[in-house]
Amino acid sequence: MKLYNMNLSNFATKCRLAIYEKGLNIEMAPIPGGDLHSAEYAKVNPLGKTPALDVDGLLIPESEVINEYLEDKYPTPPLLPKSPEGRAKVRILTRFHDLYLEPPLRALFYQMDPKTRDEKLVGEKVAEFKNRVDQLEKMLADGGFACGANFTLADCALAPTMFFVTNLMPIFGVIALDGHPKLAAWWTHVQTRPSVKKGLAEMGEALAAMQRGGN
Repeated sequence: MKLYNMNLSNFATKCRLAIYEKGLNIEMAPIPGGDLHSAEYAKVNPLGKTPALDVDGLLIPESEVINEYLEDKYPTPPLLPKSPEGRAKVRILTRFHDLYLEPPLRALFYQMDPKTRDEKLVGEKVAEFKNRVDQLEKMLADGGFACGANFTLADCALAPTMFFVTNLMPIFGVIALDGHPKLAAWWTHVQTRPSVKKGLAEMGEALAAMQRGGN
C-alpha cells in the first residue's frame, strides 16, 4: 500500500495522521513528475490531487474516503466511536471541515502577495472564514479532543488545517484563536498527540523549504 503524498498538503497530512495513529506500514510516495498536474500523475490519479492511496492497484482518492477505508480495514485503534451517534458527530465535523471551513482558507493561499492581491476577494473570504470559525467554536466538544475524550478522524481533519490558520491567517489580520476559547483549548491539547506532533513538524519543514525556494 502506498500514499501519494505531499507533506505540506493539509489533506495528505490528514491521512498521515490516521496512518501514524494506527501504526500502519504504508509507503509515502512522492507525486510522479513532481507536480499534481503532471502527465505521469494523471495516469495514476486523474483527479490530480493529493492524497491518493494505492491498495494493490485499487486507487482510492479523497482524504476522507481514504481515512474511512483505513478505519474499516484497520479498526484498532479506533478513530471512530462505536455508536452511530458518536460516528455521526465525528462525520459532521469532518464534513464541515472539508466543505465549509477549509475552502475560504484555501482561496486566501493565492492572495499572499500584496502586489497581486484582490482586496475585494480577500475581504469576502476573510469574512466567510471568520464566520466558519465562529461555527466551529460552537461545534467543538468542551475540553479534550474535537468530539470529546478520544482522538478521532475529526482531529485528523482539523489539526493540519489549523497549522495553516495559525501560520498564514495573521497575514490577513486574523488571529483565529482569539475569542474562541474552545478552539484554543483544543489546539493546545491536540498538539500533545505524538501523531499530530509528527505531522505538523513535517508540514513545518515543508513550508520552510518552500519559503526558502521562493527567496
